[in-house]
Formats: sequence, structure tokens, C-alpha cells
Amino acid sequence: MESGEIVEYIDDQKIICAVVMEGGNQRLQLLTENNREVKIAFQRLCHRSKMRLDLSLGRNRLVEHLRAIAEKRIALADQIDIAELWDVLSPEPGWIDLNTMTGLCFPTDTDDDHESGVIRAMFKSRHHFKFKPDRFRPYTEEELAVIIALEEKAARQQRLIASGAAWINAVRSGSMDSRPERHQELSEIFKSYFLFEKDSPHCETARAIMKNAELKAIDGLFNHLVAVGEWCVDENVDLLRYHIPTDFSAGALDLAQSISTLSDDTLRKTGRVDLTHLPTLTIDGQSTLDFDDALSIEIRNDHLLVGIHISDVAQFIKKGDRLDQEALSRGSSIYLPDNRISMAPPVLAENRLSLKKGHIRPAISTMVKVSRTGDIISYDIFPSIIRVDHQLSYFEANMSADTSDAIERLHDIAIRFREKRLSQGAIQIILPEINVWLDETGVPMVNRVNRESPGRMLIAEMMILSNWLSAKFLAENDIPAIFRSQPKPKSRILKNGTGTLFQNWMQRKQLNRFVLSSTPDHHCGLGLDAYVTASSPIRKYFDLVTQRQLRAGLGLEAPYSKTEIEAIIEQLARPMADVGRIQFRRNRYWLLKYLEGRIGEKEEAIVLQRRRNAYAVLLKSYMIECNLPQSSGIDLKPEDLVQVTIQHVNARNNILSVFMG
Repeated sequence: MESGEIVEYIDDQKIICAVVMEGGNQRLQLLTENNREVKIAFQRLCHRSKMRLDLSLGRNRLVEHLRAIAEKRIALADQIDIAELWDVLSPEPGWIDLNTMTGLCFPTDTDDDHESGVIRAMFKSRHHFKFKPDRFRPYTEEELAVIIALEEKAARQQRLIASGAAWINAVRSGSMDSRPERHQELSEIFKSYFLFEKDSPHCETARAIMKNAELKAIDGLFNHLVAVGEWCVDENVDLLRYHIPTDFSAGALDLAQSISTLSDDTLRKTGRVDLTHLPTLTIDGQSTLDFDDALSIEIRNDHLLVGIHISDVAQFIKKGDRLDQEALSRGSSIYLPDNRISMAPPVLAENRLSLKKGHIRPAISTMVKVSRTGDIISYDIFPSIIRVDHQLSYFEANMSADTSDAIERLHDIAIRFREKRLSQGAIQIILPEINVWLDETGVPMVNRVNRESPGRMLIAEMMILSNWLSAKFLAENDIPAIFRSQPKPKSRILKNGTGTLFQNWMQRKQLNRFVLSSTPDHHCGLGLDAYVTASSPIRKYFDLVTQRQLRAGLGLEAPYSKTEIEAIIEQLARPMADVGRIQFRRNRYWLLKYLEGRIGEKEEAIVLQRRRNAYAVLLKSYMIECNLPQSSGIDLKPEDLVQVTIQHVNARNNILSVFMG
């Protein structure tokens, strides 16, 4: 290519006119109509003119000529009616070369400028002809319809992006009343992107809006949604992120209502053992409304008879009915400091299914014959009806531990059963529980719960006992169930069930995950040869399934097959992981929210381990881990006690920072 040749190329969706200053086989040095010198590949040219410019004219004169040529060519392009041209040419689709197309557009006296005019017109309006610099093909009517629809969609998208950016800017500047017509659509786009980021179907749109609004952090979308009232400042976004249902279908609610109206008297005619004469009690948290389990104890001549009674939820929620389907989709009730999401409708979970004081309820009872020294002699499992006499909170049970014969004996049996488990290799991790709740004004409150108090300890051990015996019953009768097992820990720190706070915390990190299977296996953590969970059928679907298998063993219904059990385990793996994640993150959120008000306070911490540039420490008062930056001249070791100061907390961003001192 020779110097002085006039050429055109496409840059940033525009056709640029230029003159060749220096030619070459691969790259050209050009001076453009915009008075810029550029180097481009030869292949980028869309038009070459036979016309030449004399480079000796000087740069300014050359640019003037180029601009004049470009203006002339633009004017020629404006004379071409692309739609009319398509009407004429579309009946016979096929490629038309540049020379022929130029002749069709300009019947007489055509030159390089006319060719460029055709190229410019075709490039400007590309939905009628498929564009290549040297040839063009009219689209079919079907192709044209698709192209027009795509262009309209793109234009709509651009309007949406502009509207979204304007809305963010207006709200940010204090114009709270500024709400575009499509604000609901924009809100859904913002929510989707905040929740799912690159996996959101609106990812590109949201990012474009953020760019136009100069919103650099995704938190800006959250703040906008709070400002316009779509979300609250403490919005539990995990419920949305993991698609947790919070309402029940009309069909499930209707069925729940019909079950709730059943008469208690009908239960006496179901062939159950009547245990309503037994003094029974429940021990639960103060705010509990769904009571799954109750206890009784009788003193016989040479032994004690302990009754562990579990609400027979499967009597009312049948396999495959609307309530069962919704319970399966949830997997578990979810308990949060600021919310409670039941697996079953509250009208059932807190009434007909709940072992409420003074009401006759169906149960699956495990009666355990225990020697005077606390050894288990035998057991029996059967369907029953019971009536709870005492509904105690953990606090009330603890206060009665020394005065109530029943609680004292149950506690002694619980201690004996734990000792047996420990002798069989159980790992008893003893850590305080941090209870977070909101007061009546919505302010987070925190207290430490002693999980080894008499009330909590005896309930924990009685439920482990009941679940173990249920597993034995199912295994002995060759009934598949959702058995839980646990391999040995990666390393064993605790000996004989005792240890420091540090040792208990670190031992927990060494435990292997439990395993779910349709056949029994050893549970190392509990020191038991088989284990299921069947003590919380109101709250957990796994427990409801296991209860149905117990009922099958008692002749009350047909059992699940091994294949069905394995399918349920697989189906609930993801939902149960989500439930655990949501409960952990929401409790942590409110704990951090509580700590936001305690910046500057000093706390005692235990050093757990050394990391790259920091120490992992445990704040003892709140049982929460964080990083402590390394200080020059100070060398800390695991289990050292240090004093730290809370420096910065951000609950929404999951940030907790401390420093030494």
C-alpha cells in the first residue's frame, strides 16, 4: 500500500477516514480526520480509495481534506433509504458486491465517495442487510423480525440501565420520592445481583447500572434497597439466597386446620397404651412452643422405669400428603434470634403435634428398665397416649434439681449413662453456648448458657438414650432407617471427658463429619454402636422419617424401603446444609451486631494458633474466633491468655477486628 492513499476503517462503532502516512505489509501508519496518528493492521480497513493526497501539503491541510471527504461521504450515505432498498432486494436473497450495490444506489457517475457512502449507510443501519465491507446480503423477513426484536430489547435495556443509575443517584442525593416507573423491576434486578452476583440472570444489567451510577461496591445496592424500603437494615438475605419458604400453601394450611380440630377422645380408640396416669414433664427453653418430648419416671420394687415419650407426628402427617411434601422441602424448622420458621404450620406444630400440658397426645414411648445403680436392664417401644402434667423451663428444672425427686433421679441416670458412653470411647465436648435473642425493641441481647446444668444435661442424655434404643430396635428388626455414624477423630485431645476450654474447642475442630446411611454403624463421638435421631419429629424431617420406620416396626404403617431411605438422605443433603449455614450465619450476624455497640471494650481471649501475620484467638465471653495482628516483640503460644480490645465490627460484612491491650 502506497503513502497518500485514502482509506477508511471502523473504530468504536464509527467509520474513520484517514490517509496512509507509511505503508507496510502488515501494519499501516495513518493520519485520521480527527488529527490523530494511529497504527492499525491492514485487515482492519473497510475501504480503499483510488484517490491520493499529497503528503507534502502538511498535517493541517491533510486533516482539512480528510474532513471534507468524510462530510461528503456522510451526505451521500444519508441519501440512501436502506428500508426501501431492502424492499426491492429482499425477494431474491443473495450476496451483492459493493460495486453492484453502489450502482443500484447511485445509477450514474459513481466514484470512491459513493462506494464509501454505501458502506456507511449499510454500517449505520445493519438490521436490513448482513454487512461485510465489500458485499451485502438482504436479510429474510424472519431474520429481520428477529434483528428488530433484538434491537428493541437492547434499546429497552439501555433505557433500563439509565433509569436504574438515575434512581440510585437520586436516592443517594436525598430525593427519596424519585421512583422510576419500572422501580419494581429495578428492585428485583438489584436484589438478584446482590444475592447471587455473577450467577444472577441480571448480572450484566446490574453491573452496567452500578458503573453508570459510579457505585463501586455491591453493598451500595443493599443500602439503596434499604433506603427505598424494599429491605430492612437487618434483612436476612440468606433466606432469599437459599430460597427458604416462609409461608405454607393453601392446601397445606387447610389440611393442618382440619387435623387441628380432631377430638382428643378419638386417640383412646386407636389401640395405644394409655399412659395418661403417668406423671410426665417436659423441659425446654423458655420460648419453646413446639414440645417434641416428655419424660416420666416410676419407682418399682427393684428398679426404675424411665419413660421417654416422643410426639407421634406421623399419626397426623402422612407420607406424601401436602404437609409431608412441604416438610420435606424444608427439611427442618429454622430457629433464629429474630425469626422462627416451622417445618409444619404453627397451628399444628404448636398445638395438635405439641406435647402441651393438660392435653392428651399420641406418642411413641420408650420405656427403659433401669437398675437402682443406673444400669440399663431392658427397654420396650410402643405407641401410647400421654398427658403432660408439668411444663418446665430449663431454669425451673435447674432450680428443682435438689428438691424434685423425679428430676434428681433422671439426672442421676443421665450421669450414669454418660459415664457408660465415655467408657466406650465417647468424646464429650463441653463448651458454653452463646444464646442471642432480641428484646422487645429489637435490640440484640446475649447470655452464656451452661449446657451442663442439670436440666440441659439430663434432657441431652435422655434423648441420646432414646435415639440409641430406637436405633437398636430398628437394627434388630432389620428395618432401614436414617442411621448416623461418625468415624474416629483426626486426633484425640480430650481424655475421659474432661479438659480445658482450649482443649474442648480444639477437639471439636478434630472431629470428623457424621455420616448418614440406611444401615447402622458405630458413632465414635457418642460411643454407641448404632444411632438415629427420632426425638424431634416436629422440627426435623429426618426424625419424622425415622419415627415412621419405628411405627412400621410396631405395625402401624408400611415402612420405607432401603432405596427410599437413601433417596431421602440424598434429597435433603442440600436443604439441611443450607439450614445449618443459615442458622450459623444469622446467629453470628446478631452476635456481631451486639458487639458493634461494644467497640473499645476489653475482652479476655485464648490464643488458638499462629497464622501467617496474625494469631487466631477465641473471645471467651462470646465464644467467637477472630484474628489478632502480631505485635513486634511479643511471641504468643497456643492456650496463652491475652487481653484484647474490640477495634472494629461490621455485622453485615462479617468483620470483627481486635488489637492487643
